[in-house]
Amino acid sequence: MRKSHLVKLILAVSLPTTFLIMIAIIIIFIFCRRTTTETNEVQYDVESPYEKQEFSDNGSETEEELIIFNGGEDLTICDILDAPGEVIGKSSYGTLYKATLQRSGKVRVLRFLRPLCAVNSDSKEFNGVIESLGFVRHDNLVPLLGFYVGNRGEKLMIHPFFGSSGNLSAFIKFLAGGDVDAHKWSNILSITIGIAKALDHLHTGMQKPIVHGNLKSKNVLLDKSFRPRVSDFGLHLLLNLAAGQEVLEASAAEGYKAPELIKMKEVSKESDVYSFGVIMLELVSGKEPTNKNPTGSVLDRNRLSDLYRPEIIRRCLKDGNGVTEECVLEYFQLAMSCCSPSPTLRPSFKQVLRKLEEIRK
Repeated sequence: MRKSHLVKLILAVSLPTTFLIMIAIIIIFIFCRRTTTETNEVQYDVESPYEKQEFSDNGSETEEELIIFNGGEDLTICDILDAPGEVIGKSSYGTLYKATLQRSGKVRVLRFLRPLCAVNSDSKEFNGVIESLGFVRHDNLVPLLGFYVGNRGEKLMIHPFFGSSGNLSAFIKFLAGGDVDAHKWSNILSITIGIAKALDHLHTGMQKPIVHGNLKSKNVLLDKSFRPRVSDFGLHLLLNLAAGQEVLEASAAEGYKAPELIKMKEVSKESDVYSFGVIMLELVSGKEPTNKNPTGSVLDRNRLSDLYRPEIIRRCLKDGNGVTEECVLEYFQLAMSCCSPSPTLRPSFKQVLRKLEEIRK
């Protein structure tokens, strides 16, 4: 009897204690798990798409989506997110990654758009823009191969990599540095014609015209044969108003903004022509168009006239391939007409191409 009472006494004391210990363990486990989840969410870098797959099952209502266009049939979500990449460019609205797809070994450029800068991807207008951009194909344009939307709102544009020979901005620095090959008039003219063909296709070769909106020498890539590939066309259509204005302000500071532009949504074919004229002047002069007075007119026409100096003619004449002083002068005058303060006086790209072909003859 005594032993029975002793056992009952031990059980009466130990069972509640064990129960309390088990509850404490459960509470600690829940707390630790919640803390770990919160830590993971803080450490997750939404700008790094390569970490995206680790958080694809977080219960978000938005599903991942990969839209494929001509040339991107081999793309998969796993290929894109698993591809090791390096940052090759950054802007206020996103980051550019150069990535090598592991299955195919192809090099691609992934353009990450920050969720806070991009427009809502659920709208019909957004989907229409993506389809229009994905449909564009031309030898002088960088095509859109695919578009990825993640469940956290991140967006990736997938392009082929054409930057092995750098961009036009770097080429123009070679002009200033005395690079003999770069100085060849034939190269300058060929690059100019290629850019004009790309813009003419965007303006007139599509069912619905596309305005580039951010044309500058940094957005023109060159291959080994100096063939230009224009990138970033129509990108402003995917950005919200605040991000678009930042792009316009940067364009003004760099000297490419047409004087009539106040808001990014007002970009037009004529403002593209203006930016193209600035690029022509860069090519013929070897000088950057940086605007030191963003509050005033982007380019002072007297200063532009000063760019046309005897050394420019001498440098272009070194080509010796049928180029004359008259050709260089006509090229300069065409650039000046593209940079006219009045949008109505600027030529269309078809008119620009006709004049360039006349100069080349």
